[in-house]
Amino acid sequence: MNTIIRKSMLSVAGLAFAGGVFAGPITAHAATPDAKPVAVAVQTATPQGDQSRITLNDEQTANVKAIIAATKKAGLPERAAVISIATSLQESKLENLGHLGDANDHDSLGLFQQRPTSGWGTPEQITDPAYSTTAFLKGLKQVDGWQDMPLTQAAQTVQVSAYPDAYAQWEQQATDLVAQHWNS
Repeated sequence: MNTIIRKSMLSVAGLAFAGGVFAGPITAHAATPDAKPVAVAVQTATPQGDQSRITLNDEQTANVKAIIAATKKAGLPERAAVISIATSLQESKLENLGHLGDANDHDSLGLFQQRPTSGWGTPEQITDPAYSTTAFLKGLKQVDGWQDMPLTQAAQTVQVSAYPDAYAQWEQQATDLVAQHWNS
């Protein structure tokens, strides 16, 4: 228990330091009247373990944008989009999967491999990227402290996967995708 408290305190101290490091230059820059805005990339968490990466096609990129749009519509921060995209990368490689016959995991469908028989929605709803993302985010919002927990723990709490640590491998690519598309 003391280890958890110590790590929590170190995390808070690290965030406070990082906030000062990033806010200081931004504030100083903003004070210059004819200065141009500067983009600052901030990663909210250090990815856990080895990272995987895939090249996305147009459909997958459209699904990234749909996840980001649904996250914004839900009024949630970029971290929620990172968790959602990493989850979808693990579950479907950002492909909106229909029924896969014998290769199907039960009746799992869509970007998040959600199951109609588990109450995620109808097959038509689950294969709608906006709906499936909203359903995932609804589950995420019910996880106490999701904003500050490791991505894999937040995703696993919503998804209840047989491979709970697998989400972590996609955190860097998901972070990069959100940074690339959040303001586009």
